[in-house]
Order: sequence, then C-alpha cells, then structure tokens
Amino acid sequence: MARTAFWLILLCTAAYGVIHSALAAERVKAFVQHRVSSRAYSSYRLFYNLVAGFTLLPLAALVLLLPDRTLYRIPAPWVFLTLALQALTLVCFLLAFRQSHPGEFLGLSQLKTPPGSAPLMTSGFYRLCRHPLYLFGLLLMGLFPFMTWNLIALFLGFTFYIFIGSRLEERRLVHEYGEKYRAYQREVPWIFPNPLQLFRK
Repeated sequence: MARTAFWLILLCTAAYGVIHSALAAERVKAFVQHRVSSRAYSSYRLFYNLVAGFTLLPLAALVLLLPDRTLYRIPAPWVFLTLALQALTLVCFLLAFRQSHPGEFLGLSQLKTPPGSAPLMTSGFYRLCRHPLYLFGLLLMGLFPFMTWNLIALFLGFTFYIFIGSRLEERRLVHEYGEKYRAYQREVPWIFPNPLQLFRK
C-alpha cells in the first residue's frame, strides 16, 4: 500500500508541476492578456500564486492521509545538527526571497502599477547561483529529519519540477532581459554554486 501511495503522490506532484508550468508559460499569459482588460491582467500573477497555493492542499492531504511507511529517522544528537542546518537554510531562503522583489513575486505590486520588468537581481545570494530560492528549497527537503515513502515521493516530484521549471523560467528571463541575462548565465552557476564563486568580486 505504501508503494502504491508513493506512485500516486509522485503522479499528482507531476500533474501539479504541469499545471504550474502551463500557467507560467508565455503563450498562456499572452492568450489571457489578449482576452481580458489590462486591469484584469494585472491580477494574473496573484491568480497564478493562489492557484499554486490551493493546488498544494490536495498534495498535502495525500501525504498525510495515504498509507505510509518510515524509511529513516535521524537519531540524536545528529538530528539537532540537521535541524540547525535546516533552520539556517530557512533563514537564507527568506533572505533570498526578500531580495526577489517580494511584491512582484507575489503579484501584489502589479495590482497598483502595470506589469513590467523588475530590475534583474544579480547581487547577494544571486551572485552564488541564478536560482537561490530553488537551491534553498532543495536543501530544506534534503535536511528533513525523517523520511517516509510519501514524503520522498513528494520531494522527488518537486525536485524534478524544480529542475524542469527552472529551465523554462530561464527561457522567459532570456526573452525578458535579452543579452543582459545571457551574460549573467555565463558568469553565475544555474542552481548549485561554485565554491570559488564565494570569492568573486
């Protein structure tokens, strides 16, 4: 039963990724933009985030309610180190989010001003990798103090989605920022930082 739940959660996570990526696609956004008023389209990013949030609820329900089996638990005292690293990673995630123009990221700024290109962020955590939010998200999952079949299905699904979704996002960013983003791609790693990047001026 636990393995059946594993595949069901993995499939549903893949479906979540397809929906999320489809709504973020330039063709879909262009389709919507040409069929609604500019005022209505200004709420698209907020709508996108609300859909992403609400569609997480069925996934969470599957993880909690389907039959499950524990794969491992990190014992003490190592679990305390794991939790400390996870807390540090969460702090880094929140700091990176703060750098990521939170108002535009959430879709709130667009309600006040017309949607447009935010300045390209290349400082702070964005000097280490082009997608620090994805990096810290992966670390948060990897540092979980215990693992079950249901959790690993969810985490594997999200990991796959992060890798695919970030590539799709890169296409959008190249389209939006052009050569400026291509130069940034040449200078800064994708998701996983190069340790030597820490010493880059």
